This record gives sequence, structure tokens and C-alpha cells, in this order.
Amino acid sequence: MSSGAIVADQLVKRFGSDVTAVNRVSFEVKTGEIFGFLGPNGAGKSTTVAMLTTLVLPSAGHAHVGGFDVVSQAAQVRRIAGVALQEIGLDPLMKSTELLTIQGQLFGMSRKEAQKRAFELLELVKLADVTKRPVGKYSGGMRRRLDLALALVHRPEILFLDEPTTGLDPASRRDVWAEVRRLNREYGMTIFLTTQYLEEADELADRIAIIDKGQIAVEGQPQELKAALGSESINVTFKDGESVELAKHALGDMFEKVQIDRKTLKLYRNGAAEVVPAVVNRLNTQALVPVALTLTQPTLDDVFLQVTGQSFQPDAKTAEVA
Repeated sequence: MSSGAIVADQLVKRFGSDVTAVNRVSFEVKTGEIFGFLGPNGAGKSTTVAMLTTLVLPSAGHAHVGGFDVVSQAAQVRRIAGVALQEIGLDPLMKSTELLTIQGQLFGMSRKEAQKRAFELLELVKLADVTKRPVGKYSGGMRRRLDLALALVHRPEILFLDEPTTGLDPASRRDVWAEVRRLNREYGMTIFLTTQYLEEADELADRIAIIDKGQIAVEGQPQELKAALGSESINVTFKDGESVELAKHALGDMFEKVQIDRKTLKLYRNGAAEVVPAVVNRLNTQALVPVALTLTQPTLDDVFLQVTGQSFQPDAKTAEVA
């Protein structure tokens, strides 16, 4: 009998003798949890998902999805897991109803049952009005929504979403968020989410893990990770990088944590608002003139910057909208 848990134990994936894409990664996703998996481009996110979904064999370590071993029980994993991967592979000559019906039949449904399920899902992802159009004429966002529908055909217990809203406009993205929440809330579906958008992870995930250079850098609830940076942050932006470095040297002793993000100095401490006047006075003393100074609560972008040393940058090539 399957469960909804996902367990990775010292997972390793090597490509040749020189590249270790995933290096001893361990984590556990609880049944019914939405788990966000983040990291810079090339950090090992998609490779980890490929191993968990039986598309790539691990070089070492073990993983269980729904209680089934991803290597020795791959067929059972595929039966209980739905997968919407970053790279969409859809036949451009076929129509959405045809693709969804075939998918349903592959999972043992009768043709009538599969057709009914196809129309349910097309309504869900807001593609019911373009069923006569070949998939090759869909926009990138429409193809993304159809790919999500295909992953849901067999009502999986566990759903892997690898950057599911990339290419969607903001309204469509929020529609997908609402459906992810509904699937989790109404069906208790375990959802493993990688995403280009930190706002998405913050909005949806019960817990997140950030992978960097093939290893887990940090793991926890979003609120806990943000709170660990301090209750507030002061962000001071300058015209050039030299001024940022000088400001860091001038202000560093006043704060618990200090980070540089390009031309912005990020200063973290509890009660940061109270020391804003002192920050301004010290900058004036050093003849440092900021372009902007803002007071904010720490965000997941701040957490990401702290653990990876870089700001979270979605891949520019995925900017296509629905």
C-alpha cells in the first residue's frame, strides 16, 4: 500500500567522471505536504526531480515515492505519481482532447471515462474553448496548462510540478496556484514543487529546501527561514558597487547580518526601523549618498541570497506569456 511521502536518502547523480549534479541530497516530504524545492539554475533541481520520477537512475543513494523504491519499483511510482516537467513534450498535430483521452486510456480508463476526464480537466485549466485547435498552435502558456492537465489525468496521490507556471501571465499563474491548493486541500495530494518564482514558493509551500551546487543548503518553513534573518531589513541602494562596499564597512557593526545584492546593501536586525536615522547619519558622515533607502520584512529572496550568495534570477528565456 502506498503513502504520500517522498524520501530522498543520500541521493547522488554523476554525469561522467567530472560532473556531480546532485551530491548526497537527503530530505523527507510528508504525506499531504506542499514542498518547495528551489535553487539557482544548474543547482540540481531538475536532476533531483528526474530521479524521483524514475526518468533518471541515481548513481548512489536511495529514494522512495509513495513508499515505492524509484529504481526497483519504478512502475508503481509511475502509477501513483503525476509529473509535469519543465520541458513540455506534446504532439503539435494532436488536439488537447485526443492527448488527454489517450493518457486516460494508458492508465486503464475506458474511452468514455477518459473522454469525460479530459473535458473535466480542460475546464479546470481553462482550455475548454480551444479544443478544436491543434496543440502546435497553442501559446507557451496554453501548452503549460495542458501539461498540468495531463499530469492530473489519473488523479495521482503525489504530484511533481517542475516550474509549472513558467510562461504564464500573472492571472493564469494565480489560477494554477488556486488549483494546487485545491488539490492539496480536498484530496490530501502531496505536491513537490520546483519554481522560478520565490513568491510562488512563499505562497504555496508548507516547507522549502534550497539546493545549491548539488547539495541542500537550507530547509524549513518559509516563515522560519525569513525570521532567522531578523524581523526587518533596511535596503540601501547606491549608484555604483564601490559605494556599496564602503557603506558595508561603515554600517556593518550596527547589524546582525549584512548582504550585498549588486548595488544594494541589505542590513538585517530586530528593530531595524529604530536605527534608520542612525544609518542616515553615518552615511552622511562618510559622504555616501544612497539612491534609495527602504525598510522591509525579510523575504525568501533574502534567504536565497544568504544561502547561495546570489539573488534569485528566473531564466530570461522563459518570459513567454499565455
